Amino acid sequence: MTDHPRAEPALIAPTTRLHHAWLAARDDWGPGVHEDGFGLHPSDEVDSPPGFAAWVARLTDVPGSVCRWIVEGDRVLGGIALRLGPADHVRVFGHIGYGIRPSARGRGLATWALGRMLVEAGSLGLTEVLLVCEDHNTASVKTIERNGGTFDGVQSTDLGPLRRYLITLR
Repeated sequence: MTDHPRAEPALIAPTTRLHHAWLAARDDWGPGVHEDGFGLHPSDEVDSPPGFAAWVARLTDVPGSVCRWIVEGDRVLGGIALRLGPADHVRVFGHIGYGIRPSARGRGLATWALGRMLVEAGSLGLTEVLLVCEDHNTASVKTIERNGGTFDGVQSTDLGPLRRYLITLR
């Protein structure tokens, strides 16, 4: 058996070309709408090509957000989204949300993707970014701290306690 070199990870705009790859990533997570960074809503129908195309079109045309998929070759490994508004949504969920499919975790992909999205946030004029994660999500805490996150407290929400971090952009 020959090992094939792994493709370099990349951040790309959502695309209908990767419909089957995205479905494989979703199936890796299991049922539910919990893939942070994908902007998936319970009402989104993504199994059919037309439904998937409508969802991708919505993602690429959302004012106040930048959605990217984390890919290697033709594999979708996760998603990351930069939210610029509305302010009340950002206050609760932060400027950036991300998620890595379970089978691709532990490789530093979230840290890598967050670093690149922070560059994009700076290029859009942000000087400080709020990131929020579940209180018990130690992997996300490490990802945020590796990118310069400073702990800013815990907030109580309907989703449970959420840790807040601020990252100052240079």
